[in-house]
Amino acid sequence: MHLLDENATLAMGERLAHGLPASLTIYLVGDLGAGKTTFSRGLLRGLGHTGKVKSPTYTLVEPYKDSRIVVYHFDFYRFTHATEFLEAGLEEYFQGDGIRLVEWPDRAHPFLPAADLEIRLQVDPSGGRTLTLRPLSREGEKCLQNLDTSAPPT
Repeated sequence: MHLLDENATLAMGERLAHGLPASLTIYLVGDLGAGKTTFSRGLLRGLGHTGKVKSPTYTLVEPYKDSRIVVYHFDFYRFTHATEFLEAGLEEYFQGDGIRLVEWPDRAHPFLPAADLEIRLQVDPSGGRTLTLRPLSREGEKCLQNLDTSAPPT
């Protein structure tokens, strides 16, 4: 799916938020500047968060507890070894309810729990972004079935 600009990326995140269950792990995959944090911002907005959304590059995780579902936004870009995931004690966030948005999941492999949904964003050479949504579990499939596709992203 083609996303024309930042507003379309935000809107797509918002639309996905409407069909999210209480617990889901989402991998956000893409190069630097591909729009992973922008997509996350839209998703959080769709869940009712009204505050700022910043990239958790330096904090590793940013919790958002003021939306209809608790969201944990992770960024493992700075990991030099996957064991840093365990050393930071982050595995506890992957138990129980909550939406877990994970940027740079490959940097925590093999310790990171499996994703329910993979969202891949790529910069399109002709402008905008290319978005690919891939369900990786039954919950991920349900999430995409609930996605409002009536209004294409602009």
